[in-house]
Amino acid sequence: MSTEVEFGGVKFTGGKMFALITALSTLGGAAWGGFEVYKDYMDMKAIIQNIDTTEIENRNKIIEQKLDDAIEYTRDIKSGLRDDILGIEKQGDRVEDMVRASEEKVREQIQIAEGRFENKRDQLQNDYDQKASALRDATDQKIKDVEDRLNKKLQRALDNPLAN
Repeated sequence: MSTEVEFGGVKFTGGKMFALITALSTLGGAAWGGFEVYKDYMDMKAIIQNIDTTEIENRNKIIEQKLDDAIEYTRDIKSGLRDDILGIEKQGDRVEDMVRASEEKVREQIQIAEGRFENKRDQLQNDYDQKASALRDATDQKIKDVEDRLNKKLQRALDNPLAN
């Protein structure tokens, strides 16, 4: 008992009928999918046609202007930083020059002070030597005077042993 179906003058039985139904449903689904894609395409085409390109262009111009302003501002910052760095380098050079000049002055003052100290030390040493020499001479003279007096007394005592 097989079922037969006639379609367009062709007779279909069992498995062929199943294949025909599958093919027809596939064709129907493909056609339906195609119509949906076409409908979406037409909807998008309508949306795209309604897009205001002048508004997009104006927005792009605003963005470009902001970018140009940001680039100019960045250049100004870069230039300002370069000027600041150059100023700092100049100040550093000035400070180095001042330090060198101060160092040279201090060295000169130290040399002058060393010369003064040496002169003062030499002067004090000379004064000490002179006073020590004068003191030695005075002491030697006193000792000689005492010796002379003792020698005189001793000589008198020896010359006249009975006088004492």
